[in-house]
Amino acid sequence: MKPVHYERLGETIYRETLPNGLKICVIPKPDHAKKYAFFATRYGGMDIRFQLNGRWLDTPAGIAHYLEHKMFDTKEGNALQELAKNGAEPNAFTSNAMTGYYFDSTSHFDENLEILLSFVSVPYFTGESVAKEQGIIAQEIRMIEDNPDWQIYARMLRALYSVSTARTSIAGTVESISRITAETLYDCHKAFYTPSNMILTVVGNVDPVKVSDLARQILPKEGGPVIPRDYGSEPEAVGARETRMAMEVSSPQFLAGWKCRPVPEGEERLRRLILGSLACDLLFGESSPLYQRLYSQGLVNSSFGGDFEQMPGVAFLYAGGESKEPQTVANELQKEADRLIQEGFDEDYFQRALRSSFGSSLRGLNSFENIAVSLTEGCFGGFDPFRFPQIFDAVTQEDILNFLRDNMTADRAVLSEIVPKEA
Repeated sequence: MKPVHYERLGETIYRETLPNGLKICVIPKPDHAKKYAFFATRYGGMDIRFQLNGRWLDTPAGIAHYLEHKMFDTKEGNALQELAKNGAEPNAFTSNAMTGYYFDSTSHFDENLEILLSFVSVPYFTGESVAKEQGIIAQEIRMIEDNPDWQIYARMLRALYSVSTARTSIAGTVESISRITAETLYDCHKAFYTPSNMILTVVGNVDPVKVSDLARQILPKEGGPVIPRDYGSEPEAVGARETRMAMEVSSPQFLAGWKCRPVPEGEERLRRLILGSLACDLLFGESSPLYQRLYSQGLVNSSFGGDFEQMPGVAFLYAGGESKEPQTVANELQKEADRLIQEGFDEDYFQRALRSSFGSSLRGLNSFENIAVSLTEGCFGGFDPFRFPQIFDAVTQEDILNFLRDNMTADRAVLSEIVPKEA
């Protein structure tokens, strides 16, 4: 395995790509007792249309999440229980662009890693178990659909995008998951759970060579073909300017979103992620003049916040929280962006925000999970997340202003609201 030392971060990463295409990253932490393993596939909620064996498949919304649930089933029982017996704390998640399986433990690490690699690479489904899971996931879907935070975010995405599968719920709908069969799950596993579409990341007091050897022994020798995917050809314009829904809430909630220009794979994606996050801090972070003004006027409270996100083929910035006047706050956000584009930032304020954002990135290295997920996202996105110090070194005010100029325009804005039901 090839080590790369990052002097400014005090970290060393051992990397290797096996003959089957699996990428392995190991970050030794000899002074820690905990060991963390993260095994992920580049397959998420947006991957519902893809080509397999020369034909295009349109799969039900929510199938990646459904597959995640079913992957813990084995012929012998349940992998979660096996890992727990060994003192491990296992779990999994599905995002728009990946599915990850992980555990942390202080003992029996090699045995636990063997279990992880085995159950993720060898699927076991029956028609009976798939049908049983439908009721469980349907209940989960109904619960999240009753959550105003989920509704306001999901509806914002459907307003921003008219074609992209970013507008598709990761969990799907009760109707869509009813069409999932064992055969469909096997097709999706065959397409995406191949070594060449996956990455294994391990953080902790481990031997990198031993991790690599174990992966060689357990995983398939063949990597699998590249799978073409169709996320939809998204137009420049937003799908809808406004969306509003009445729910059982005590106070109105909102998210104002801006449809940003997507970035292709490569280091520019990391740079854009840093610029977008920094733009959020400068524009409406808790230390910003806008936040202080809106808070003092009673237009927002401590729930107010936002972020910048990137998914395959799309990117967006959003901000929101509780407010009795959502449209007023959205208008003020746009006005402040327009003002900053014309006038720029106070240099001292800009430098403070830059240092704060850099410090936040450094603190992220204290979390084994954050390290593993960041490296995985970087691998799938074609960039090295540990190069963030070099990106920060080169960021200027003009970079942030150009980001705002390109992305935070009135024609790219949408407003998603949740209002109290009338008595």
